Amino acid sequence: MARERKDPSDFSVEEKLKNLYQLQTMLSEIDKIKTLRGELPLEVQDLEDEIEGLTTRIDKIQDDIASLQRELGNRRLTIQNNLANIERYTQQLDNVRNNREYENLTKEIEYLQLDNQLNEKKIREANETVERKQEEIRRCSDTVTERRTDLDIKKSELDEIISETRAEEEKLRERSKSLEATIDPRLLSAFKRIRKNSRNGLGVVYVQRDACGGCFNKIPPQRQLDIRMRKKIIVCEYCGRIMIDPELAGVEVQAKGEPKPKRRRRKSAEK
Repeated sequence: MARERKDPSDFSVEEKLKNLYQLQTMLSEIDKIKTLRGELPLEVQDLEDEIEGLTTRIDKIQDDIASLQRELGNRRLTIQNNLANIERYTQQLDNVRNNREYENLTKEIEYLQLDNQLNEKKIREANETVERKQEEIRRCSDTVTERRTDLDIKKSELDEIISETRAEEEKLRERSKSLEATIDPRLLSAFKRIRKNSRNGLGVVYVQRDACGGCFNKIPPQRQLDIRMRKKIIVCEYCGRIMIDPELAGVEVQAKGEPKPKRRRRKSAEK
């Protein structure tokens, strides 16, 4: 018959603290692996974001060029139609019956000529804009090529580090997940919150030289006694970290009054 798992709320305070410290140790090992990777993951992400941004910009510029090309086509067609109308109105001038018809045709021809001049000006401006945008595309494309080269190098370095540490990290994550199941949800949530707010990622620390192992502020003797009793969960009044005694953490502490080992004085060489 399978053994039933003990409810985390039924654990004693000592068991809870011990499990919590073990979890802290595993998570610290995972943090060390992440530190080994350094800034590479962020650098890879930044390069990917920059390449994506440049690619989006290139697509936008290409859309602008396509729109300008359509505008150029429409203006050239307008010029052709205007020229055809100018030729037709010019021929009609020879057959006018009165001054009014002559003036109307003349004004129409002048309007079409002015319209062509405007369209030609717009075509020149559009062509210059297209050239600038094409040059911008070339610059962006060159930058994308450079960034892709950098990205390949950074990814190769990151993949190499990850391949060396993947097995160890996965093992630690599996063990930490199993350990989390043995910790009361409220205590686990508080621990994670403390760890997130701690610069070094420590949510549980042991007493070192009568001080908190996280912020190194002195702890009153009575509070140290309460910590050693392991009857309740005690947090540092300065940094908020959960505190345990060194023995529970598996750390040997030199007894007070015990003489420190003397350093051997190095004998001077005989002359």
